[in-house]
Amino acid sequence: MHAAERLGVKNGRTSIKNGTITLNEPEKYGKPRMFKLSSTLIAMLNALPKKSDRIFEGSLFIFRRTFRKYRRRMSAKLQNPRFNKITFHTFRHWKATTKYNRTKDILHVMEMLGPRDIKTTLIYTQLVNFEVDDYHSATAKTTKKAEQLTQAGFEYLCTTPQNVMLFRKRK
Repeated sequence: MHAAERLGVKNGRTSIKNGTITLNEPEKYGKPRMFKLSSTLIAMLNALPKKSDRIFEGSLFIFRRTFRKYRRRMSAKLQNPRFNKITFHTFRHWKATTKYNRTKDILHVMEMLGPRDIKTTLIYTQLVNFEVDDYHSATAKTTKKAEQLTQAGFEYLCTTPQNVMLFRKRK
């Protein structure tokens, strides 16, 4: 079994032409899904030395050992022992939390992560503090400005009698 299969990219294939990676058989019975890649990531993947079509080659042991080595090195260099607590799942929690904060759509986060049960998604977004009431606010007088604000993660609140649209985004 390849390390990539153990890492959850079994039968994953890159399609650089249309800028996607397909995950056909994710681990723990997750749903198959396709990810869009940025042009920067495509360039980085193309720059990697390749022995096969797979993205990750080697054993899981080597990945873990290398990750631990760099994590210890960074912890010592920055004098911060908390770096030693970072795992690959830490990044998954971070991505789920930031995506939820940006979209406020738990179903979108669930689709991105791939679990079959919403309870699993809620575990990954546990870091969201629902009690915080600190917001950035913005206004828009035109549809174009309103579109820019929603693309930047602002949520629409209401329109004033003077036809000014009010938006907010958590800090």
